[in-house]
Amino acid sequence: MSDTAAAEPPIQVVVIPVTAFQQNCSLVFDLDSKVGAVIDPGGDVERILQVIAENGVSVEKIVLTHGHIDHIGGATDLAERLGVPVVGPHRADQMLIDQVEAQARQFGVEGVRAVTPDQWLDEGDDLSIAGRAFQVLHCPGHAPGHLVYFDPELKFALSGDVLFAGSVGRTDLPGGDHDTLIRSIREKLLPLGDDVTFLPGHGPASSLGHERKTNPFLR
Repeated sequence: MSDTAAAEPPIQVVVIPVTAFQQNCSLVFDLDSKVGAVIDPGGDVERILQVIAENGVSVEKIVLTHGHIDHIGGATDLAERLGVPVVGPHRADQMLIDQVEAQARQFGVEGVRAVTPDQWLDEGDDLSIAGRAFQVLHCPGHAPGHLVYFDPELKFALSGDVLFAGSVGRTDLPGGDHDTLIRSIREKLLPLGDDVTFLPGHGPASSLGHERKTNPFLR
């Protein structure tokens, strides 16, 4: 390999779209140790377990970005099957999490069970995912306790439903506020740098620079 060849990233991110919401559950793991975490298991637990097995990953935790049903619907079942803790989001989403079974009935979703996080997270915390230190950013607006997880060395963020390719998170759900969401994006995400790639909770990945220049909600 030449000196100018790009190094392979030390982690792999496998996106697993789950449920009718097509939410981006993700399996993030270290390529050498095969130790990793599942981010936002919204449902379809058997499918998530199949992807974990296919990649030979030892999952050490489940990580939640926020408390909406499409992101936490399968967390309790998956945690029990794997024998691992559930970490996150911010405690401000306690109300949403407590209502997840009522949300399930509202949307006609079966098999959803209440989840009790083993650990809440706060702005400024570091969270180990796949052996790497991800910074915890509190980015409310879509949900009061929404968190974004950012690896500054890899310039990569797991952004949940704050920012999407060409759009932003909806704010018409309980606890949502559009002005707060835009402030979170402008004050917390965009300053991370144009070269940061982010994986949102739905749809394709993008870069902060591309969204800063082209996203109609940020103009």
